[in-house]
Amino acid sequence: MVTVAKNMVDTLAASGVQRVYGIPGDSLNGFTDALRGSGIDWVHVRHEEAAAFAAGAEAALTGEIAVCVGSCGPGNLHLINGLYDAQRSRVPVLAIAAHIPTSEIGSSYFQETHPQDLFRECSVYVEYAVSADQMPRILRTAMQAAVERKGVAVVVIPGDVALAEAVHTTVSAVRASTPHVVPADDELARAAALLGAAKKVTILAGAGAADAHDEVVALADRLGAPVVHTLRSKQFIEHDNPFDVGMTGLLGFASGYRALEACDTLLMLGTDFPYRPFLPEGATVIQVDLRGEHLGRRVPLELGLVGDVKDTIDALLPRLAPRTDRSHLDDALAHYARTRTKLDDLATPRKGDQPLHPQYVARLVDEVASDDAVFIPDVGSPVIWAARYLRMNGRRKLIGSFIHGSMANALPQAVGVASAYPGRQVVALSGDGGIEMLLGELLTLTQNKLPVKVVVFNNSSLNFVELEMKAAGFVTTATDLHNPNLAAIAEAAGLKAFRVERSEDLPGALAEAFAYDGPALLDVVTERQELTIPPSIKLDQAKGFALYALRTLLSGRGDELLDLTRANLRQVF
Repeated sequence: MVTVAKNMVDTLAASGVQRVYGIPGDSLNGFTDALRGSGIDWVHVRHEEAAAFAAGAEAALTGEIAVCVGSCGPGNLHLINGLYDAQRSRVPVLAIAAHIPTSEIGSSYFQETHPQDLFRECSVYVEYAVSADQMPRILRTAMQAAVERKGVAVVVIPGDVALAEAVHTTVSAVRASTPHVVPADDELARAAALLGAAKKVTILAGAGAADAHDEVVALADRLGAPVVHTLRSKQFIEHDNPFDVGMTGLLGFASGYRALEACDTLLMLGTDFPYRPFLPEGATVIQVDLRGEHLGRRVPLELGLVGDVKDTIDALLPRLAPRTDRSHLDDALAHYARTRTKLDDLATPRKGDQPLHPQYVARLVDEVASDDAVFIPDVGSPVIWAARYLRMNGRRKLIGSFIHGSMANALPQAVGVASAYPGRQVVALSGDGGIEMLLGELLTLTQNKLPVKVVVFNNSSLNFVELEMKAAGFVTTATDLHNPNLAAIAEAAGLKAFRVERSEDLPGALAEAFAYDGPALLDVVTERQELTIPPSIKLDQAKGFALYALRTLLSGRGDELLDLTRANLRQVF
């Protein structure tokens, strides 16, 4: 007998799915049993949130649909945070949410929820399969929605329906299409006229320019325009780009901010950059995006173009004359060189047993990591160090929870990447708060033999939250982390582990950990009071820091101000 679950698994296999992330449960028995002998691997995690993060990370790198599952009630409820991240990152993920027996739905049965309502906000498609007759059409529809709309699709199915005999046994593959989308000729002509009339053009390139590196560089050369990249586009745009001037935004560089502020025309390519205070006021703005609903969402536009970035640039370039005045570009590049030097000067070792500068840790990770490493920073200060000190080369990748902004993303996303790319170096840059939130996933690494390298920035605090408090004028409160020896915990979980408390010990520990044929963790004690200076200090931030200093003194914590000063003198002088 072919069950509904067996037909579902056959459809997944025909569509190229190679693994499923999750935790088993009785409502999933039909599905997990159908996986046996299917060729699809089961990746056993310790928390369903990690399953969804892992699937999202796999989809982000492969571009293909990835699958996670959750048993009824609490099991699939746990998926939701990772699914929100996948949905906001626009990657194709299928979630199979098991449900309670159909005969008990509506009776307040054990573990009863309404998953089709729960997942509606974080998906492009969610549907409840109440009978075997609806399958496999619902599954095919869900997968098609996920790959074409680049988002999360959820199939809610009771355990008894999954175990029922299939009414329809059709098996068909679902694959994404690759259309070419180009603006109309009159729109391209208007864009060329606006760019031709501009004196200072700056390009802001986002993740939508992922496949258009060479085209963006050619366009920047033609326009004499500096290129500012977003965090999500760093891996695509930064490398081999003589016109790149860094990032802007809260995590960015002064040079990226200045290149935007100084322009009279801003060309936004494949970006829905959300931080409006970092976008120029009074500039002519042209935006290119494949999703028309995103045009003008952040700033008023002179012209919005619906199109694929690569195809649009190809159509636009022949209409543009080379710009002879490159003073705006030259100024931006000179400013970037100065900014880069200042940032590199901060990545230095410290003497004795002083907590390490996190910039130094990130710099050495960059130097030791392989040429095709995948870096995954936790949300918070690790993202800042990754943005500023990890060098992209066209083969390296950088992913994270860059839009949803969830703590604890690095370790479970590393599980997904390492599962999809065996043999490739995967580096999780974890905060101490982040890794402790999903600490059980260290066991997922050892159980599944995933050779992830985990570098923990251990500053005994929710460090980025502390920085936000200081900038807003608040005395830091409720941010302490009383950490154990995380290396000892990792060693007990079966990882190769190192505790680094001195700068002089870091190079050797990193080299040994990264050379180890298996999962390894470095617990690096870093400076708690390290300030991450934003690209442009606003007046309210300056007032906030002054107010923080005054309140801290009045609360009797003047020693914290002394530590802050000692740790950051090199950033001031």
